[in-house]
Amino acid sequence: MNPECKSWLTKKLERLQTSESYNAEKTNEEIAQKYGLKVSDIVKLNYNENLFIPREKVIPMLKEVADECDFRIYPQEEEADLRKKLSDYLQVPQECLTLGNSSDEVMERVIRIFLEKGNAAVTFAPTFSVVKYCVRYEGAEYVEVPLKDDFSIDIESMLKAFTPKAKLLYLCSPNNPTANQLKPREIEALTEEFPGIVMVDEAYGEYADSSAVPLIKKYENLVVLKTFSKAFSLAGLRLGYAVANPTLAKALDKTPAPYPVNVISLSMGKKMLENIGLMRESVTALKLERGKLINRLNEIKGIEAFDSKANFVLFNTAKPYGEVYEAALKQGLVIKKLGKLLKYENCLRTTVGLPEMNAKLLEALRKYMED
Repeated sequence: MNPECKSWLTKKLERLQTSESYNAEKTNEEIAQKYGLKVSDIVKLNYNENLFIPREKVIPMLKEVADECDFRIYPQEEEADLRKKLSDYLQVPQECLTLGNSSDEVMERVIRIFLEKGNAAVTFAPTFSVVKYCVRYEGAEYVEVPLKDDFSIDIESMLKAFTPKAKLLYLCSPNNPTANQLKPREIEALTEEFPGIVMVDEAYGEYADSSAVPLIKKYENLVVLKTFSKAFSLAGLRLGYAVANPTLAKALDKTPAPYPVNVISLSMGKKMLENIGLMRESVTALKLERGKLINRLNEIKGIEAFDSKANFVLFNTAKPYGEVYEAALKQGLVIKKLGKLLKYENCLRTTVGLPEMNAKLLEALRKYMED
């Protein structure tokens, strides 16, 4: 190899090795092997997946897709068909939609298009960690403004962070991991003053009280991210989209790689929208279970669970979070360990699982916390 090339490649690979990125946690198989459990005993409550749409109701739709699609050719009308269904669902023109291989991919696309070295991205903390990795990968500065202790947004401090080099504002609402939602007037107040692109992440929007989507008519710099991974139970198919004014949406469609979404995902997205009652029923059931879970967590001595507008619940424990996490893991219960968030020292997060899953988690937590 050419010496100059070797030196360049070595430096490049070293930079990539040290770059922050999202790391998947251990698989069910790895956990089962480590703790002497059966894979079937593992209860996965760490990734906020929606299990309230029964698998047996999704499989027939997938079989229909297999019959209808020709996987030998690139996507044809599938993208247009999904755009039409989304347009009806959201009550926005089709020209306002940009499809992607998950909302994470669309988020990365927005950051890549609008941020460069010397720019800054502003957000509050804590929030979804992936945006930080994407921003720093582009060589831009990542500016965090702490939330208030009740998890509400500090508007005044956010506005002070809006310097001329700030070109991206990221607002996760409902926010991961705090599960609270920004008020529409708060989003408007920030969007009015921000000197760049405002990206509102509504991955959990179907579980919340309102949406920022109607605001795209008023603000040309607003992008709202949505996904099929949560409420629509299609996390494994990686299908997401953005909603923005037509000019901005068209710009986001200008990607170098053609056909970013495969025919299976496009077609399943359409099927889920055609059977939208399934999603709405699952959201209603999950919200009911969410309320029960929060109340029962708060009945356990040494646990404080917070209100949620998402499909997960954040809670703080009197005992060290690492020990609580490990105690649950030994019982086959996989939750998310977070640690210190604002004034809370021992935070963990659990997906709102099916009733029997939540019952198992509550039993394990009660036994450990009250022991």
